[in-house]
Amino acid sequence: MKPSPGLVGATAAGTLVSLGLAVLGAGGLATFFSHPARIALVVAVVVMSGVTAFSSGNLSPGVREDRANRWVLPVFGLLGLLSAYLPAYTERLGVWVLGEEGVRWLGVVLFAAGGVLRIWPVFVLGYRFSGLVAIQPGHTLVTSGVYRVIRNPSYLGLLVNSLGWALVFRSGVGVLLTALIIPPLIARIRSEEALLHEQFGTEYEAYCARTWRLIPWLY
Repeated sequence: MKPSPGLVGATAAGTLVSLGLAVLGAGGLATFFSHPARIALVVAVVVMSGVTAFSSGNLSPGVREDRANRWVLPVFGLLGLLSAYLPAYTERLGVWVLGEEGVRWLGVVLFAAGGVLRIWPVFVLGYRFSGLVAIQPGHTLVTSGVYRVIRNPSYLGLLVNSLGWALVFRSGVGVLLTALIIPPLIARIRSEEALLHEQFGTEYEAYCARTWRLIPWLY
């Protein structure tokens, strides 16, 4: 299946906006790129965005969608904009700055690891992966590979990725914003699980019984 133009466009736009806001928050290009870890962050962002463009993920409502869950999208959007700008801005002001330079590189590692965990399931699911809570045509339940242990690896990747971004700027505010992602994320997970249970019944119940929702051995 060909890449979704909508997903490619949204990814490209999100990348440009996020990096632009971060540069603005840091006080300009020279200041932003004065730290090698930030350069590494930009490289990671560009690589991940490019890889995503080759996936078969989409923004399709499919054959059935839980439209009631769409409220999380503007919430994620707002938190994403704040997370793009405030960590760099608060670091520039010296507000709630965490640790030393090593924290930045820990952030780069977490950002990259979270990005891989975020993108990998998109390729595993292919056309079944949608930015909406939806059942796609010919939808089947995937329970192997990365889905053998946790049911929502992409969402775990999102949290790790967001935390990594915050730490690149040594930002306590960024860590707080990452925590604020959790409530709407849990709401989305529950909406997806309800839809999958309705679609796959006992097969999905059995799958849930032997896996973790988000974090192995914790949740």
